[in-house]
Amino acid sequence: MILLEVNNCVIKEILMFMFENVATGNKPEAEEVTFTDSDGPLIIFQILRDKKKMMVSISLKFYKERQVCAADELLKRVYGSYLINPESGCNVSLLHDLQNLPASKDSTVHQVGMLKRNCFASVCEKYCQFQEEGKEGENRAIIHYRYDETMYVESKKGIVTVVLSTVFKDNNVVIGKVFIQEFKEGHRASHTTLQVLFSHREPPLELKDTDAAVGDNISYITFVLFPRYTNTSARDNTINLIHMLQDNLHYHIKCSKAYIHIRMQAKTSDFLMVLN
Repeated sequence: MILLEVNNCVIKEILMFMFENVATGNKPEAEEVTFTDSDGPLIIFQILRDKKKMMVSISLKFYKERQVCAADELLKRVYGSYLINPESGCNVSLLHDLQNLPASKDSTVHQVGMLKRNCFASVCEKYCQFQEEGKEGENRAIIHYRYDETMYVESKKGIVTVVLSTVFKDNNVVIGKVFIQEFKEGHRASHTTLQVLFSHREPPLELKDTDAAVGDNISYITFVLFPRYTNTSARDNTINLIHMLQDNLHYHIKCSKAYIHIRMQAKTSDFLMVLN
């Protein structure tokens, strides 16, 4: 199974090019690069007019919802002094001094490439901390991280429950159910693997008191996270896998449909050869 990169490759390439260009003594041109990630975030690179500083900004649909959870510790810990007041229309802005490049450029580029992931992860990390501290009764976090998909995070005694809603377009629900079923089979084969539950059309019982959507093309994927998945050593990997699940799922659905079409075309060609 192919797993997509967590880090944003476009951000990495642009930032590394900027840093290497300045390191060789070339003066950066005043420019702006704007692009949209696959699931909606708007990302902006700006070389300021004095050509001495560069700003990276991101606009996220769910940012205000994550602020309700007071989940800003992760961004402050990772980006520190790079964080500034966000640019108009954006939620997070990072300012880099091109005349004083960091000693560890690769590490800095990597962390900037993880900006969207860290905004997403800050909510999950907050509830993992609640579990670690034995806190109960915290409000459930509801994050509409995509236009038609939602994440629900809740911490109870000994477990953290993460529910992701996903919308299957066209006839993708049939192929999607096959992939999700493999997660369930994996847990049956080894009880040390992450427990994944899947429900189609109706939301799981954890969401019975919410306005969770219902429909033939809507499914819910539930992760039950025990301490062995949320402890300090395993937490980052667990959050990465949850963060990238939707992208990986839809990517493999498209690959599967492309493979089916290729096989159908090949079989049609074989039939035509027989008829001729």
